[in-house]
Amino acid sequence: MVLSHAASDTDASHSTFASPYVRTSLPRFKMPGNSIPNEAAYQIMHDELMLDGNSRLNLASFLTTWMEPECDKLIMASINKNYVEKHAYPITTELQNRCVNMIANLFNAPLGETETAVGVGTVGSSEAIMLAGLAFKRKWQNKRKEKGKPFDKPNIVTGANVHEVCWEKFARYFEVELKEVKLSEGYYVMDPEKAVEMVDENTICVAAILGSTLNGEFEDVKLLNDLLVLKNKETGWDTPIHVDAASGGFIAPFLYPELEWDFRLPLVKSINVSGHKYGLVYEGIGWVVWRTKEDLPEELIFHVNYLGVDQPTFTLNFSKGSSQVIAQYYQLIRLGHEGYRNVMENCRENMIVLREGLEKTEKFNIISKDEGVPLVAFSLKDSSSHTEFEISDMLRRYGWIVPAYTMPPNAQHITVLRVVIREDFSRTLAERLVIDIEKVMRELDELPSRVVHKISLGEEKSEANGDKLRVTVKKSDMETPREIINDWKKLVPDRKKTNGIC
Repeated sequence: MVLSHAASDTDASHSTFASPYVRTSLPRFKMPGNSIPNEAAYQIMHDELMLDGNSRLNLASFLTTWMEPECDKLIMASINKNYVEKHAYPITTELQNRCVNMIANLFNAPLGETETAVGVGTVGSSEAIMLAGLAFKRKWQNKRKEKGKPFDKPNIVTGANVHEVCWEKFARYFEVELKEVKLSEGYYVMDPEKAVEMVDENTICVAAILGSTLNGEFEDVKLLNDLLVLKNKETGWDTPIHVDAASGGFIAPFLYPELEWDFRLPLVKSINVSGHKYGLVYEGIGWVVWRTKEDLPEELIFHVNYLGVDQPTFTLNFSKGSSQVIAQYYQLIRLGHEGYRNVMENCRENMIVLREGLEKTEKFNIISKDEGVPLVAFSLKDSSSHTEFEISDMLRRYGWIVPAYTMPPNAQHITVLRVVIREDFSRTLAERLVIDIEKVMRELDELPSRVVHKISLGEEKSEANGDKLRVTVKKSDMETPREIINDWKKLVPDRKKTNGIC
């Protein structure tokens, strides 16, 4: 339907729902030829976006879904500032440097009272991991070149529980072999002893995870450090450690301050953390900090003459908005240690409420640990009749987005559901989720009788009509409800894995 300019001008003063625009499908492939009023564009797009899930009820995601209105104002006021134009926006650059300093100090970097930390803001932990990995690769290559040894086969050792997208991308894009320590049933994080066994002279670093996306568990970075120190002494190597603290970096310092996982350990050379997870900032901000300047090779830092000013940069991106950096600084000064500690304690308490509620149903095994990221990972004790994927599907009817997924090798036969507890997930919501899970379980338990009843009605109707239709399920088959359930499952989409955003 093509609207004339005259019609557009006339309709612009009328209600959107009284205009022709609601009778026209939105373009899918080509830009439209004519303009439409701003009110109509907003309303039509707004209405279609209503079909998205509710982000606050998206319990698959670790990412922040709520911030204070005052911070929202700061975000909107700075949304048009280009992060890289340091000469034009020097205060924004200063705020980024302050964030780096605060985070490095939070992670116990060996800095003097007024010494500037080494680090950078990124669009998330994926970019941060790639920057840290590049620094390790370049340092390893330089050392191999100095000794006249081959430098074409670098590898990195991780657990199979790492965030696949981040680490596999790094390995594939930058030609580094990814050596994964396989998991086992009941042990869903990297085994430090097995990891150190896999280290060789081509290992650029061992990556430990502070907060597995699978079950929230913290890996034992101190044990890994101690074992690597011994191996380095025996071999003459100096294999370092990178800590992927995307989820746990803003949790451990406040809930477990005595836990040694950061720069207190000598082999930890770099750490990444997601500001948009438990740093409590909206999507689009991560951080990577290095122990010292020597741990970031100078040749990786670019000096760009941009608009007449020399701007050192070490990122995979260039132009981007400043809003998330400003939002991060707001949270750091607004909350301070006290506020972050209170938020994390609230998350932990609400996690316990949810876990205990699920335990009372006596239908689930709890896979997650008490110490770690505040989440609850759980699986069915008996999956012979129903699966975790069915529970995930049926919870969507109540508005909840709860992922179901299989564990990595060698624990892929284990399927779990996972609920991430964020700051805006209150005790009331935790209790409501337990109630809705109990409803779903009752509905699933009643399913065989409902299906049998429906089939029985079909038989009676066929006999009344004199039809010779044969029904595959007979009365004797009621002793094998599994077959009936399998018939019902044909009506449910085959979903082997439901991936949650990490």
